[in-house]
Amino acid sequence: MRAVIVETPGGPQSLVVSELPDPVAGPGEVVVRVAAAGVNRADVMQREGKYPPPPGAPEHPGLEVSGWISSLGEGVSGWQVGDAVCALLGGGGYAEQVAVPAGQLLPVPQGVSVVDAAALPEVACTVWSNVFTLAGLRPGELLLVHGGSSGIGTMAIQLARQVGARVAVTAGSPEKLERCADLGAQLLVNYRTEDFVERVREFEPAGADVVLDVVGAPYLARNLDVLATGGRLVVIATQGGTRAELDLGLVLRKRLSVHATGLRTRPTAEKAAIVASVRDHVWPLLVDGVVRPVVHDRFPLEQAPRAHEVMEGSSHVGKLLLTTGARG
Repeated sequence: MRAVIVETPGGPQSLVVSELPDPVAGPGEVVVRVAAAGVNRADVMQREGKYPPPPGAPEHPGLEVSGWISSLGEGVSGWQVGDAVCALLGGGGYAEQVAVPAGQLLPVPQGVSVVDAAALPEVACTVWSNVFTLAGLRPGELLLVHGGSSGIGTMAIQLARQVGARVAVTAGSPEKLERCADLGAQLLVNYRTEDFVERVREFEPAGADVVLDVVGAPYLARNLDVLATGGRLVVIATQGGTRAELDLGLVLRKRLSVHATGLRTRPTAEKAAIVASVRDHVWPLLVDGVVRPVVHDRFPLEQAPRAHEVMEGSSHVGKLLLTTGARG
């Protein structure tokens, strides 16, 4: 099969198409013939040599795919060859085929194309497990999403609005903020020209109940400041850095919770539980059409370097996909 590998850690041009052995479905696994793979910032970090795959995962990048089941491993039930699926991976999605634990499969939702379904697994599982399962966002509460125009952000806005929460977002341009508003965000903050703490306090003097953060260290103090009493901060990435000082006095006075979580390195059983919960709670919203994947652009597999350049340029809204040209 063709797959995109990292020839040597470095810039986008270190991504090259190579021939690798076809995967074989082990016990409890299926092989998916890939239609498309999602591009994530974690893939950029892996390409740079900063985020190695977990033990047992393929060495080439790719954390989510869509396509069709081509073979079933021993003990797999509930799925058939030919089923249209999307899947959460530990790696290996930038390829024409990938082996996936059956518990990490989701059916392609009715009304979503097989290609665009590749935009769903990582963002849906990340947002649902962090904002709702862990932080417990409730109707009427205020969610602040940093990077509201990202794949994660666009999903978080939609899901929060569906449960009756209010949504504030930060983004770096009026155009991105306008897209966030179209998805349901009510408070729009340009982080290049505005202070999100001030803007949130103007909108809701008590502060935000939940903050979903991808910046990390540079935002820690202000994230704690912007939280309401009893607020919850969830850090899912550290794009701005990893080390900052935590004011435990403030955390105690305001009874705050600070969580830092990742998805890729979780045990298979934990991923399967998250996927099952997403299927129960998020998938009906996709079928009904009230939540949708937001896809900025699609690139052929061999244009993976270009997709990474767009990702690093941060001009996109929503997801970037790599396509293989496969058909069902």
